[in-house]
Amino acid sequence: MSAPSPEIAPETTEMSNSARTRQMLGMKGADVQETSIWKIRLQLMKPITWIPLIWGVVCGAASSGNYTWTLENVAIAAACMLMSGPLLAGYTQTMNDFYDREIDAINEPYRPIPSGAIPLQQAISQIWILLLAGLAVAFGLDLWAGHDFPIMTALAIGGSFVSFIYSAPPLKLKQNGWLGNYALGASYIALPWWAGHALFGELNWTVVALTLFYSLAGLGIAVVNDFKSVEGDRALGLKSLPVMFGVETAALISATMIDVFQIGIAVYLVFVGEQLLASLLLLLVIPQITFQDMYFLRDPLKNDVKYQASAQPFLVIGMLVAGIAMGHAGI
Repeated sequence: MSAPSPEIAPETTEMSNSARTRQMLGMKGADVQETSIWKIRLQLMKPITWIPLIWGVVCGAASSGNYTWTLENVAIAAACMLMSGPLLAGYTQTMNDFYDREIDAINEPYRPIPSGAIPLQQAISQIWILLLAGLAVAFGLDLWAGHDFPIMTALAIGGSFVSFIYSAPPLKLKQNGWLGNYALGASYIALPWWAGHALFGELNWTVVALTLFYSLAGLGIAVVNDFKSVEGDRALGLKSLPVMFGVETAALISATMIDVFQIGIAVYLVFVGEQLLASLLLLLVIPQITFQDMYFLRDPLKNDVKYQASAQPFLVIGMLVAGIAMGHAGI
């Protein structure tokens, strides 16, 4: 008579499914071995990182002042989001994992490359496929928009180059906490914003300057991601802000930059006559400050993910508010 098979506790199954979901999205702390090569490839692309780029396209379309809700415009905007998120952000994240495999072997050994779940050559192939597909979509968007100068293609090439020098030696911008985090912040705020604006309007220097200013808040957000890698960064001599200034001071720098530069955008909106939307943007900063005090500043190593989940929705809504205000003001 065979022994009864042990029952799996519902809590265990639920935890396993949660860990797999976190791992598929590219979130930290999900030590689950995956066997499907397609799931492993998706994990390398870190889908959780696509969201701000997709949102940036929405903000740029809003700031153009020309977006209308037609089926054609929705399809074109979706193609721009595909370029910015799954393709070029996926390229960036896969390449970053390739060049960070030694750091990940310390901080996140379960990642696909250090764990051996995917061979290096297959990771390299994925990098090239995603890059070329992203550039092809950018060129198609230029054709649709009838640009005299292929600005979408230029933005895609420029952003891809920044991604390369961020991750790859000899420059490897991420070795410097200030340069690397600003490059990351600009890539997640300014670049997709420019793409959405240029697709439906005419990109101008005022929009470029404002979004680069906004990207200084993005620098603060990028610092939040450094806390999960302090041990590996310190071991390999990378000068992230938590390594240079210590965990508590780096957390304070991060929170200050996130708040101050959003407030700066709100002040600018007041001066261009968008007082109502400027006030709304300021109101959206308040819960961010609250969650900084509740979670992030008290224990950034433990609460970084909880803080991001709580506070960042208010930040991204504020970005859209700023975009709508810019479009309404005709900036």
